[in-house]
Amino acid sequence: MASAVSSLRSSLGELPAAQAAYRCAVAGRMRAERWGLALDEALRTRTGLTRPRGTGVGRILAYHSIGTESWGVNDVRPTDFERHLQVAVDEGWTFATPAEVLAAPERKQLAITFDDGATSVLDNAVPVLRHHGVPATMFVVSGWADGGHDAGYAHVLDWAGLARLEAAGVTLASHSASHPDFGRLDAAAAERELVGSRTRLEAMLGHEVDEFAIPFGQSANWTPEAGAIASRVYRTVYAQAVDTRPAGTIPRTFITQIDRPLIFRAALSGAFDSWEEWFLGPR
Repeated sequence: MASAVSSLRSSLGELPAAQAAYRCAVAGRMRAERWGLALDEALRTRTGLTRPRGTGVGRILAYHSIGTESWGVNDVRPTDFERHLQVAVDEGWTFATPAEVLAAPERKQLAITFDDGATSVLDNAVPVLRHHGVPATMFVVSGWADGGHDAGYAHVLDWAGLARLEAAGVTLASHSASHPDFGRLDAAAAERELVGSRTRLEAMLGHEVDEFAIPFGQSANWTPEAGAIASRVYRTVYAQAVDTRPAGTIPRTFITQIDRPLIFRAALSGAFDSWEEWFLGPR
């Protein structure tokens, strides 16, 4: 009976109306939580109450698209992205690669990363990054670059687009072969995703790829078995959030469409270090 109910719930969750309702619920809850935590951080700053940090000062930011409206809360408007960079400079941050942030965690350095390979990163983010000399890393879903994505992810770069991205100075790394929830995969499937993505990326790019970011990126999206495999396949594995990430991973801070300057400053201050994006059911 329980399995039948679970199957029915899963089937209903795949209906367009259910997915639309789900996305609205996610966006509404995310907006409320991020604004609440940001206002709390602003009050702490004003009253001199410091938030204890679990890590150093340096921070690695996780963006997705920059001007792909259909990606919802994962999309940051180009004007907001430029504003984020300016806020960071005004707050005394300098820009660095993830490796540089990790090498000197006590320094006020920011690394910019993107997930999924959105075309809007090449179109809208790269010109700004190049103009200001800001390095960036893109975590690529190799199967999507091959064309194996659904309609919701039509706005992703193919291999020719990724070559242009790399030529513009963006470092390319792995984000799996098909963007699954690793929390739902057995060890064999996880190994196929991890090894297959690296093998395909290296074959198409012509150089070593030894960094990986977990799809969805949070504590529920990873298993100890996947972690053991990833540690053999990749030098560095990234996750989020900072305080709740799986063992053996490097923290990133998720940046969203909601993040106006007040929220973005809070993210830089660590207000979301224990916050995880809320989701439930089919995605």
